[in-house]
This record gives sequence, structure tokens and C-alpha cells, in this order.
Amino acid sequence: MTSRRTLLAALASLTALGLVTACGSGDGAVDEIKPEGGKGTGINIGPDQKRVHTAKVDAIAGKLPEAVRKRGTLVLGVSAKSNPPLAFRATDDKTLIGVELDLATLVADTLGLKPEFDPVSWENLFVGLDSGKYDAVFSNVTVTEERKDKYDFATYRLDDLAFEAKKGSGWTVKGPEDVSGKRIAVGSGTNQEKILVDWSRQNEKAGRKGVDIKYYDNTTDYYLALQSGRIDGYLGPNPTVAYHVASAGQTEAVGKFSGAGAGLQGKIAATTKKDSGLVAAYAAAIDHLVENGTYAEVLKRWGLSSEAVQKSEINPPGLPRTEN
Repeated sequence: MTSRRTLLAALASLTALGLVTACGSGDGAVDEIKPEGGKGTGINIGPDQKRVHTAKVDAIAGKLPEAVRKRGTLVLGVSAKSNPPLAFRATDDKTLIGVELDLATLVADTLGLKPEFDPVSWENLFVGLDSGKYDAVFSNVTVTEERKDKYDFATYRLDDLAFEAKKGSGWTVKGPEDVSGKRIAVGSGTNQEKILVDWSRQNEKAGRKGVDIKYYDNTTDYYLALQSGRIDGYLGPNPTVAYHVASAGQTEAVGKFSGAGAGLQGKIAATTKKDSGLVAAYAAAIDHLVENGTYAEVLKRWGLSSEAVQKSEINPPGLPRTEN
């Protein structure tokens, strides 16, 4: 876990680079970030989130397995890695915040259950599902055909990826040829890595230079490398890129793509163990949140309205299987 001192030092470093303005209370807490010189309300990263809530719907709660209803809690796996605005820790270094937490809380509210969040590494999210430890994972999980063999999905957000570069780079990414010879950072084991590796191979097959793919331990490292010129760009989830562009004011999105590859719109979904009996309740809860407006309210506060879905889908077509 990152210490409070480390968190504030990181934010101070970003401020020194001209990336963010930090505003806080008298005790030195940084509770809001926004672009240097920006006007209006910034992005609240303090522990007092005033999280949106909604009422229980008995008819939807009735879709839950009896054992879960009686237990009264919904045990949810979320990413322990700091990935604003998806899931990260507030300035008290304890409170988990982000759009994934907000939406999961609303689903739990609708089902009349108390959410219990367990932050773990990416691979342990799936270990937790496999073992039955988690009732669901809310962690920017993309629907893929391979994952559908083991898990059930109830979609709640569009899955888009974005390339980020320094502002004024003059670079636009429309396809594989635009990343030829570029130094691009990406998260290991992610769908975006899979797409970038595929693009690099396409370039090499066409006689162009491949992609010089770089890996870093956390999001802050990506951005410091970008600002210092050690990399040309970063390919990550669109929410992460959009958040950083809005809060830093020194970078820009230079390309946006579906997380399911060409020809198919990717979907992010609540993920549960296959045949757990939970997915129908999740989908019904998400549909209710779309109808009552709380879903839109949450996406708006995190700047993700463009990724809204009109209806939750259960196990829709996903990122195609890897060809052997």
C-alpha cells in the first residue's frame, strides 16, 4: 500500500511538472485536482465522496441465490493498483474510490446488500472468482470469448482504449502503421497489450518497424516517462486516459479504439463465476440504475458519460479468441 507521504509526494511531483493544481484543507490534504490554471470544480479525490446511493428493489433482489440474500453482503473484487478514475485510494490513503466502486455500490444497493470490497492484484481477481471467494469483480474487465468459458458477464460500460501523447505532438493514431517505430507503454497482461502486440506484428509483416513496447509498475510511472520524453505514448483504458488528460492539462488523446478489436465494440462487465446464479440479478440491477438516472449521475461525475450503455447484456460477443 502506498503511504500517505508517498501519495502526496507523487502529487507534488506532478504539480512541479505543471500537471495538476492541488487544492486541500488546512492539514495539507489534497482533495481536488484540476489542470494548472483551470477554472471551476476539479475532480474530488478526497475520502468524502458523497457517493450516490439508491433504494433496494425487492423484485430484483429476489433474483439472487438464497444463500447470498441471507448473508446480506456482496463480496466484490476490485483492483488494488491505483488506476484513477476506475479504482484508487483517496487522500487519506485508506478509502477506496472511483467509478467502479460507485457503480458496484449502486448494484449492491439495488440488491439490498452491503458491498464488501477486496482490493487485489489483477490475476488474483480471477483466482478469487474461481475459488468462489468473490460474488463478482468490478474492475474494468472486458468481455472476451475465452473468459466466457469460465465466467458470466453483465455489461455496464463500453470498453474503449485510447492512446495518450504530450499535448501538441501532432500525432494521430488510426491504425497499426501510426505506431510503427514508436515507444509505447502498456499494461502487462491486458487486452490493450494484446492489441498492441498484434499491431506490431502486422507492421513487421508489412515491412515496417514494429512497436517498442515499454512496461512500468504503475500509472504514475507511465506519465512521468511520457512527460520526460522516454516514451512517445501510452495505450490504456479510455477512462484512465480521459481522467489524466482532464486533470493534468499537459497531454491529449490521439486515438481511440474498441477494446474488443476491429469490427466489434468492446464491453466492460460485472464478472462472476460461470453458473453462479448471480448474473441475471446484476443485469437487472444495472438496467434499473440506467432507468432511474443514478447510473448516468455516476458516469458524469467521473467524466465517462460517453461510455454509457443503454442496457446491460448478459454474455454478449467479446474479444475474439487468440488464434494459435
